[in-house]
Parts: sequence; structure tokens; C-alpha cells
Amino acid sequence: MASNKKLHKNNWFDYLNMGFAIVFGILILYPFYNSILISFTPQADYVKTPFMLIPKRLTLDSYYVVFESRVLFTGLAVAAFITVTGVVYNMTLTLLMAYCFNKDFPGKKFFLYAVIFTMYFSGGLIPYYLLVKDMGLMDSLFSMVLPTGVSIVYMTVMRKYFAALPEELEESARIDGASDLVILFRIILPLAMPMVVTFGLYYGIERWNEWWNGMLFIKSAYRQPLQLVLRGIIQSTGSQVMSSNLQEAGIVPFTDGVKMASIVITMFPIMCVYPFLQKYFVQGLAIGAVKG
Repeated sequence: MASNKKLHKNNWFDYLNMGFAIVFGILILYPFYNSILISFTPQADYVKTPFMLIPKRLTLDSYYVVFESRVLFTGLAVAAFITVTGVVYNMTLTLLMAYCFNKDFPGKKFFLYAVIFTMYFSGGLIPYYLLVKDMGLMDSLFSMVLPTGVSIVYMTVMRKYFAALPEELEESARIDGASDLVILFRIILPLAMPMVVTFGLYYGIERWNEWWNGMLFIKSAYRQPLQLVLRGIIQSTGSQVMSSNLQEAGIVPFTDGVKMASIVITMFPIMCVYPFLQKYFVQGLAIGAVKG
């Protein structure tokens, strides 16, 4: 018993690690807290104390300015469509490609190296633009979904994970007459669920934050993704022109407050989804660290 107590007794190095972890955690969490704080703080209070911990007054004026724009709701709908459709599209292609490259077939190395080659080299912006234009995807929501199909990094990690699974699983399934798709979606996929959820979350964050393809290919205001809509709201906030609704409400837009309110609105959906996926996310990170 005495030896166990000695083993569990904290020494100076343990306290140093705990202190470092606490300081590091504060450095990470404070910018999020400060962003939320500024979004609810009046401009006069923020000018006096930019680095406040507890606000003296709270206001919803910055959120009123953001939600006053009707385009915001279409931007949210477009972002939701891109995220859901894009994640299903990405994960389907990634799973199929990872499973395919885990098998032996003629020319496997050539095609695998050709796919990996695209991770380091691309055709350039102008050929990319002309390709999307020739496909008839200009000013279409699918121009923000179809061009980005597979992340080679995610596919490679998933392929290595599939290769580490026991071959007896597939052999027994083939004896029972299962096809490759049945083996993939009914046997391998449940075993790889932590990794699938992790990469699905990564894809979802990338799709939710989509703005580059929208800036290139979307011309209609009501088809722009959320990030471009919020950028337009922030840019208009800095101008002297105020809408009649804001004038009637007596609200003077606070530029920094509107920026932070836009950040909070952007983060909120992902933050709501993450707690439900946290268990799979942690498991997927551990698997990826070992298999990668």
C-alpha cells in the first residue's frame, strides 16, 4: 500500500505539467470567450476595456444587424445543403476509393501513384475555372460540391486501416456469398465507424466554411454560401449607409461586434454537432495516429 501511494503521489514535474496545461487551455479558450463577449458588448464599453472578463452591459445589437439581412437565411440554407450533400458525396467516394486501393488489381500502383500525385500538383486555377465552366456548373450550388471529391490524406489513412483488418472477416463473408459492396457497408464500415465519423466531421467543417468556390463560380446573391454572406454584411457595416430598420431601432452598427457575432453564428452549428460525435472523434484520432 505504501508503494502504491508513492507511485500515485504527484511530484514537482506533475504540478508543472498541470500548470502548463491550465495556462495553455486559457490561451486557447480566451479568444473564443472574448469573441462571444465582444458580440454582446456595446461599442462604448468595448472602447474603454477591450480585454474585459465580465461585461458591464449586454446588448443584442450586433446580432440584430447580422440577422437583419435577409440574405443571411439563404446563406445558412446554402451552407446546410453544401455540408450535407458534400459530406455524403465525399465520404462515399473516400470509402470506395480506400476499399478499392486495398485490393489487388492490374495497374494498382500506377493508379495509386497518379492519385497521390494530385495531392502535390494541380492543374492551376485557370484550367480549374474553365473545367467547371465547361461542365455547366457556373452559378450552381453543385460547383461548390462536385469539384472537391476526395481528400487524398483521409483516403490514405482509411486505406491503411482497412489493410490492418483481419482477412478472415472478408473470407468468411465471401463464403456466405457476400459481394464487395455488402462486405464494405455491412462488415467493414461498422468496424471503421470512429474513423468514418472523424473524417465526416472534418469534411463537414470544410464544407461549412466553403467560400473559395462560391467566390469563383457563384454570381447570384441568394446562392452564396454563408461565409460570403457574412463577409458582405461585415463590409456593409463599415459603410455609412444604414437600413431603415436599423434607423428606426436606433442601432448604430458596431463593426467589431458584427464581426464577432458573425464568427459566433458560423461556429454555433458545428459546436452543437460536435458533442454528439466526440466519442467517435477521439477514437478516430487515436486510430489515425496509429495507422497513419
